[in-house]
Amino acid sequence: MSGKTVNSAILLLVIGNAMALISDVFIKLLEPGAPVFQFAFLRCVITLLFLLPLAGQLDRKRLFAGFRVHAFRAHIHLAGILCMVIALGNLPLATANAVFYAAPILVMVLSVFLFRERLTPLSVTAVFSGFAGIVVILRPVEFNWAAVAALGSAFALAINAVMVRQLPKKQSTVHKLFLNYLLILPAAGGLAWWEGAAWDSGILISALGSSLFILAYNITVLLAYQQVDANQVTSAEYTGLIWAVGIGWVGFGEVPDVWFLAGSLMIVVPLVLIGLRHRRREPARGFNGGKVQLAHEYCE
Repeated sequence: MSGKTVNSAILLLVIGNAMALISDVFIKLLEPGAPVFQFAFLRCVITLLFLLPLAGQLDRKRLFAGFRVHAFRAHIHLAGILCMVIALGNLPLATANAVFYAAPILVMVLSVFLFRERLTPLSVTAVFSGFAGIVVILRPVEFNWAAVAALGSAFALAINAVMVRQLPKKQSTVHKLFLNYLLILPAAGGLAWWEGAAWDSGILISALGSSLFILAYNITVLLAYQQVDANQVTSAEYTGLIWAVGIGWVGFGEVPDVWFLAGSLMIVVPLVLIGLRHRRREPARGFNGGKVQLAHEYCE
């Protein structure tokens, strides 16, 4: 299963999205009132340790090239992790993930304001349909801080995706990830110290599991997009929402209602249609960092 054919690449993405959901499960299983900052710090440290065996891919002569952009993205990433922990701890697994899927839509909007890109009619439809879908899923009567956190996590993902364009072009994916987590550590460590929570080995296990499975997701995405045209397989990323529904239903007794199903379709269907249109028009070979990183391709 090398990802060298379209079918194997799709299978890799389906498996990878399941792994990403398992990472979310480790977060959701945190005890109520668990120290959020301690978890974020440990997850960043562990991920950095996982990346150390790949240090040979770092450009040591220009290790800190693009420092300002890397630092900005790192702290946005930290904010996104914290928001994600709050959202997953208080919302159904599928609901939180459906809101996370707003990130590609937010990338479209940010690209218009930051890069003066033009949206196609289908992209405009996706933006309005996506935001309406979020409202349908969350519903104003159920809007709370967990919902705000889920939207905050989606915004963080979108901002980081857009800012990828500002990074040095020749830096490897490992280099970008390594700097991202390295630059997070001072702020994450400071927040964990300020939090003052007692050491909890359960937090370490959750951080380890979450880091391991999200790294496995990144590897499957890398393998899938390295070998086939991205637009041929991107729609497989949306199987993550199916995994979220299934795992939430079986593992946590979270039965999706008609509002969730309707809102999810309003978010996902236009994005899938855009992906299908790009498959016909613009084959784009190469790794593109997953469903959120691909979102900038939806603009023109």
